[in-house]
Amino acid sequence: MNITENAIKVLEKRYLCKDEKGNLLEDSQGMFMRVAKAVASADKECVSLKELREIEKEFYEMMSNMEFLPNSPTLMNAGRPLGQLSACFVLPIEDTMEGIFESIKNAALIHKSGGGTGFSFSRLRSKGAAVNSTGGVASGPISFMKVFNAATEAVKQGGTRRGANMGILRVDHPDIMEFISCKKDNEDITNFNISVGITEEFMNAVANNEQYNLLDPNSNEVTGALNAKEVFDIIVDMAWKNGEPGIIFLDRLNKDNVTPDLGEIESTNPCGEQPLLPYEACNLGSINLSLMIKNTKGTPEVDFDRLKKIVCKAVHFLDNVIDVNKYPLPEIDEMTRGTRKIGLGVMGWADMLCKLNIAYNSKKALDLAEKVMNFIQDESRKASIELAEKKGVFPHYDKSIYKDMGIKVRNATATTIAPTGTLSIIAGVSSGIEPLFAISYIRNVMDNDELIEVNPLFKQIALIDGFYSDELMRRIAKKGTIKGFPEIPKSIQNTFVTAHDITPDWHVKMQATFQKYTDNAVSKTVNLSHDATKKDVSDVFWHAYKTYCKGVTIYRDGSRDMQVLNIGKVKGKEENVSYEIQDISSRIAPRPRPDIATGFTEKVKIGCGNLYITVNYDEDGICEVFTNTGRAGGCPSQSEATARLVSIALRSGIDYKYIVEQLKGIRCPSTTRQKSLKVMSCPDAIGRLIEKVAKIQNGHADSSNEVSITDDQKFQRPMANSVTTVECCSNSDMLNAKASCPECGKSVEHEGGCVVCRNCGFSKCG
Repeated sequence: MNITENAIKVLEKRYLCKDEKGNLLEDSQGMFMRVAKAVASADKECVSLKELREIEKEFYEMMSNMEFLPNSPTLMNAGRPLGQLSACFVLPIEDTMEGIFESIKNAALIHKSGGGTGFSFSRLRSKGAAVNSTGGVASGPISFMKVFNAATEAVKQGGTRRGANMGILRVDHPDIMEFISCKKDNEDITNFNISVGITEEFMNAVANNEQYNLLDPNSNEVTGALNAKEVFDIIVDMAWKNGEPGIIFLDRLNKDNVTPDLGEIESTNPCGEQPLLPYEACNLGSINLSLMIKNTKGTPEVDFDRLKKIVCKAVHFLDNVIDVNKYPLPEIDEMTRGTRKIGLGVMGWADMLCKLNIAYNSKKALDLAEKVMNFIQDESRKASIELAEKKGVFPHYDKSIYKDMGIKVRNATATTIAPTGTLSIIAGVSSGIEPLFAISYIRNVMDNDELIEVNPLFKQIALIDGFYSDELMRRIAKKGTIKGFPEIPKSIQNTFVTAHDITPDWHVKMQATFQKYTDNAVSKTVNLSHDATKKDVSDVFWHAYKTYCKGVTIYRDGSRDMQVLNIGKVKGKEENVSYEIQDISSRIAPRPRPDIATGFTEKVKIGCGNLYITVNYDEDGICEVFTNTGRAGGCPSQSEATARLVSIALRSGIDYKYIVEQLKGIRCPSTTRQKSLKVMSCPDAIGRLIEKVAKIQNGHADSSNEVSITDDQKFQRPMANSVTTVECCSNSDMLNAKASCPECGKSVEHEGGCVVCRNCGFSKCG
């Protein structure tokens, strides 16, 4: 197996089996053997033992050769006790308190098992609506989204995958304006991607600058009206500010609903590529297009024969996953086995184009995309028909459109274009159908050594053509593109384009082309430059609508996450400067304590008494935390140790948000026995006060009565100007500071409707 060093690191951290002490029990080869054996076992009742071993071998070789990889839960859990193999789930939310909290419980079980969840909050009554059972008024969908968000925060998914959610609200819901701006503060509802559920009626009203009706979700009666264009402009404004909300075209999802008699599609999975009915799950997998190339008389071309074989094997694999899967809920088990939806997609598309010397932003690329995806869809359908002949159609076939068409298939849907963040790292290729994110970048390692990372295809060509040098690669890394380098041939500059070399319309054109031949939907991020206008965002939305995309997500460079570490007063907002964070292995010294600090002390009741927490800040932000336990006891040494480590981290430049994320939700047995407590543990209390003080300091909240300033919060230290070491470079093409990974500090990429770190494999969407 040709696995990169970075891929091995990601596999060891997130995928390979470990014992209770964290020691590895398998290598990458062992992982693929484990998965192949478990998935092939679905055929044991219908084939001979010899045939079963041959199927295991086919599945193993397909994965170990990196020709096809299933979604992460399958790699992690197949052949292991948990056995939950699906990435995508959609849960309904009923408009009752019991129904809401039943969905929260179910979501927690799914997140614990490694899956992501999608929700429509459109059934919930609007804020202020009457609640007949209590005589009170409803708090509205957004308040319950925050409850779902908090529950997700508490579930860490065993340290391998983080909880991820999609929240959708119909554009005609009375609370739509609150929903559109609910993530205006990047610190709010952090475990959700949000999208507005757009209707055809709404888009027509936008085009004609007309009013449209808001509807009560229970009675469907008109409760008001809004100007559609004004609402659309606010959606655009918020998306321009921080990339959310995205938009989902609900009517289009349901027009392509292959089992309409089972219900209406209300939501998608967290990245938007998998529309699902309530309680449905879908397992995904991706073919590595970078390997589907052959040379004919010295000319590279697509190897459709090889592609056909892999499509057939991949459909068989994904169909088997449905049978060996251990679903987290009986309702999901029934629905998923009833429709047997699978989602076969691709990765390495940009690499394929580079190998074929085709520019991503060209008509030739669109023509090839149409040809390749049409082929994959046709062959996946044929493979599903062949499986139906051997094993039968999906149980809900009689409630599907296929009954009237006279087509007997094993799977209600077969194709999906998903983001492949960590999978593409394992395979060493570009993600999904995204363009290349970077040609070259610099990694800082121990002792301030610099390691130049270069796209392997580009490096190979540069070496062959004789223009490779470390100095050139450094300059490319600083500029972020190979455009304008005289030593690089024009033909190569035109082929190796990156996400920010490509204008937004080409991003949408590529998405629309793949969508044309995809059963489900396409997950892709339309990357915009930092200086893109709101009109640019509006144009993207309209272009996606007119080219029959099922949804669209945009990200304007630098509009959301700022880097973890900064120089002096620079907070990622300086013009004409970008900052590359040093590798986490570099040695960072905390700045000294301030001479004078201002802060707050809060008395918190914990399970074993009282805890007094002091959080101080100076002109550079929160700088230290102290704790003291009351006479009733508690864990003074552990609390003090937590406070000291937090203080060092804060003065080392770590953004408080990442510290809060790690502390909040930690649970202590002494607190779980007392349901009246407001905190879960000492660390949870510390995290909550840090968050509160940060908001007060930044003017986002008022100090409450339970927080009081102490008399002894002035501390002495020798004054010094100390800055964290970062790599600084001039960059006219990338004006903003790069967003950084919360786990390793490296730059992250916004792609496929998600955020992924190609250094350590962290993914915001799991």
